[in-house]
Amino acid sequence: MTPKYIIFTGGVVSSVGKGVTAAALGLLLKERGFKLAVQKLDPYINVDPGTMSPYQHGEVYVLDDGAETDLDLGHYERFIDIRLKQVSNFTAGQVYAEVIAKERHGDYLGGTIQIIPHITNEIKRRIGLAAKETKAEIVLVEIGGTVGDIESLPFMESLRQLRNEVGRENVFFIHVTWLPFISATGEIKTKPTQHSVAALRSIGISPNMIIARCDHPIEDSICDKIALFCDVEKEAVIPMTTTDVLYEVPLLVEEAGVAEYVIKSLNIKATRKPDWRPWRKLVKEVRTPKPTVKIALVGKYVEFHDAYLSVREALKHAALATNVKVEIGWVHSVDLEKNKGWEIIQNADGILVPGGFGSRGIEGKTMAARFARENKVPYLGLCLGMQVMCIDFARNVLEHEDANSSEFDRGTEAPVIDLMLEQRSITDMGGTMRLGLYPCLLQKGTKTAAAYGVSQVEERHRHRFEFNNKFKAEFENAGMLFSGMSPDGMLVEIAELADHPFMIGSQFHPEFLSRPMRPHPLFVGLVKAAKKEIKDREQRASTNANLPKVLRSTL
Repeated sequence: MTPKYIIFTGGVVSSVGKGVTAAALGLLLKERGFKLAVQKLDPYINVDPGTMSPYQHGEVYVLDDGAETDLDLGHYERFIDIRLKQVSNFTAGQVYAEVIAKERHGDYLGGTIQIIPHITNEIKRRIGLAAKETKAEIVLVEIGGTVGDIESLPFMESLRQLRNEVGRENVFFIHVTWLPFISATGEIKTKPTQHSVAALRSIGISPNMIIARCDHPIEDSICDKIALFCDVEKEAVIPMTTTDVLYEVPLLVEEAGVAEYVIKSLNIKATRKPDWRPWRKLVKEVRTPKPTVKIALVGKYVEFHDAYLSVREALKHAALATNVKVEIGWVHSVDLEKNKGWEIIQNADGILVPGGFGSRGIEGKTMAARFARENKVPYLGLCLGMQVMCIDFARNVLEHEDANSSEFDRGTEAPVIDLMLEQRSITDMGGTMRLGLYPCLLQKGTKTAAAYGVSQVEERHRHRFEFNNKFKAEFENAGMLFSGMSPDGMLVEIAELADHPFMIGSQFHPEFLSRPMRPHPLFVGLVKAAKKEIKDREQRASTNANLPKVLRSTL
């Protein structure tokens, strides 16, 4: 059976919300019983986002099979609650590399290699793999960037060809665009949308639906104008005003009738009715006033919050599960080294140190770990956050003054974090890390085991350096527990302090497996510990206030 294809293109500006829209519609279709595949096609020449700066591309989202992918795949997994594979994200770099490799091998028999048909055929082949591997009834395909970008033209042409090859009745184009608001006149303008649709039609694609995004309410007259000038049915122009709750988007898309219109246009039938009660409850909970827990997030890229998108969402998921609201204090680790930003750390109920690469800001992260350890502040370290926790312990508890990771100081006499043996001869940066899903055995009686409630877990990794087992016994004798290990006992996965309310570091990235209605146990553990820290602090203050004045002054 030929699968149906729903193609998402973007207009006017990038970051307009195509990924969230695709994820929301995917959830709507899944709730109706359809089997889905989801793809993000990125037109940039990089092979994958793995070596790209977080400032340019946001976080790198890692899948079970180790694929380093676009952050939109995080939206797909969190909304639709599916586990994606490498086929769900490919780039122009991968396409060109594949075609060039075939040409060098002689597969084209000396022919001239061109964008059409060689590049477009490879793009279509990869799109077809998504449906083939998952046996999907519907394939959702998002094209990165904006209509009019030079690098996206081969992708647009491929999709135009695909529509003709599988039949127009099997392809539905959704154009997600932005309506700018001119504050001087109080007007919402449709002209940029008209131009983006004109650009799309000039390459042979006419949208079946336009989703018009705006920060302000969109009147019916605006939708009428878009329908008229863009040659789209009035019912297919969907106004989508920005919401303050991310997880309300599926409900808004449902209320707008998007799923029903798409299903009718593609001539398919749902097998069940969606149940939106859990999502309505979730949105209601988000909007319900709650006590605030302050979490200081100490990172290297905090100017660009999308660099920690999954971490931020995982904290929100954990907050909902513990009936609090999380207030994130963004702290640049470089500032801590300059004696700035410490007021956020000192006023925090919990500290989270996420991953990162390179030596910049490492000392600031290590200082944050030391503060959490010495002041008994709940702490969660992710990947590099676990490593700096071990570096601090080695320096200030074990008194190895020179302790460091060999990533940052190759000459250190105490490389408590060191390169994996199998990686030492590799020089290429891309794809050389421990990537993807690996098992982890948990030690009974530890805070980690209590948080998970099971004896073995599987978590997603993205790192090149490991804890150096030469120091393992020394760490354990001083009070560090290695509460999670690889099944062969060779790799430290989780470290925690025995005499601390909650100080846990994971070598993996738990944020990638957190879901709105299934928060990750380690994030829940951090927020619970931070919530308890607030209560304990209030009790101490209350007790102190009731003491006699003379005794109180001695405390």
